Amino acid sequence: MSQFESDLLRLLDERGYIHQQTDAEGLDALAQKQVIPGYIGFDATAPSLHVGSLVQIMMLRRLQQAGHKPIVVMGGGTTKIGDPSGKDESRKLLTSELIDENIAGIRKVFERLLTFGDGPTDAVMVNNDEWLSELGYIELLRDVGPHFTVNRMLTFDSVKLRLEREQPLTFLEFNYMILQAYDFLELARRYDCRLQMGGSDQWGNIVNGMELARRMEGRELFGVTTPLLTTADGAKMGKTAAGAVWLNEEQLPSYDFWQYWRNADDRDVGRFLRLFTDLPLDEIAHIESLEGADINQAKIVLANEVTKLVRGEEAARSAEATAAQTFGAGGAGEDLPTLAVGDEGMRIGAVLTGIGFTASNGEAKRKLAEGAVKLDGETVSEPGHLVEIASGDEVKISLGKKKHGILTR
Repeated sequence: MSQFESDLLRLLDERGYIHQQTDAEGLDALAQKQVIPGYIGFDATAPSLHVGSLVQIMMLRRLQQAGHKPIVVMGGGTTKIGDPSGKDESRKLLTSELIDENIAGIRKVFERLLTFGDGPTDAVMVNNDEWLSELGYIELLRDVGPHFTVNRMLTFDSVKLRLEREQPLTFLEFNYMILQAYDFLELARRYDCRLQMGGSDQWGNIVNGMELARRMEGRELFGVTTPLLTTADGAKMGKTAAGAVWLNEEQLPSYDFWQYWRNADDRDVGRFLRLFTDLPLDEIAHIESLEGADINQAKIVLANEVTKLVRGEEAARSAEATAAQTFGAGGAGEDLPTLAVGDEGMRIGAVLTGIGFTASNGEAKRKLAEGAVKLDGETVSEPGHLVEIASGDEVKISLGKKKHGILTR
């Protein structure tokens, strides 16, 4: 039973999103009285976000489901600088054109998960470059600078950790927290935004923004952070040995996205269903109680529900059908990755790297030596093996039990 009275905080609490809050009682009371515009900021460093950002996107979805207004802030301005939080080194700087392209790619996933429009609870997407690029340096120093002390800035984890590791922290990045604090103030002015949400690593940045708005304009703002999300075995969400689990189809096929959730640790299934799906809590409680072979069915439910939300109904259906064919009937489904080996054929090591199963020829050799590689069900262990395919034929390649693909000529 949740301790909160507002639909908003009850929903966030019951589904496991709340880690820290600045004034839980005040926000709970406000959420019962009025529509609260709330925001989360996202960097535009790539043409897609990955699974590590999905908990934040779902938080905005919950905000809207509870009758409030989500503001998606794309960091077109701050991406030009780079957030030092959790980073050991400076980020590569991007051009304005590339940042705009990335924002266009990122918007796709938000359009699936949020309802955009002009209504009081409709979502809006804004770019902080709109106001940050207009901000004069002297004006920033004079109006905003006096509210920050270097002593306090040095205590924030994003700065402290970098300095402790003796990694360079540029003056450019040092300014990031000031600009993010200014974002909160500007959003309060433009949209009456009262709430900023984010991962636990953003706590310092959120509090900075609240303090700035209070000191400069006497505004009362609120902050909520989510727990740092890791899998049951301690790995960071959204990262696998094969690379990032991208939310957009262009960066990662839907079958691979579906498989990521299907392969979740048994211990994570209930938590992931609460965070990343809209299934009712009583249904999730039942699924969570399943044991033995039934837990595999629970993982298929998880994979289907998340894929449906992020990629659409058809993508989920297709991925499940491919999995059933690949694993159930020993066949090969339509969604599997494919690689053409050409008329001359291709060495098995190059095939494994080319189709994306291994990151290097060295890793391919190790997998072959372990007996983990099969062509049409037959184990191949010789790195020099030449894969040749007759015209019109196709061969199924497998690495272990979970990676499968199709080779063509």
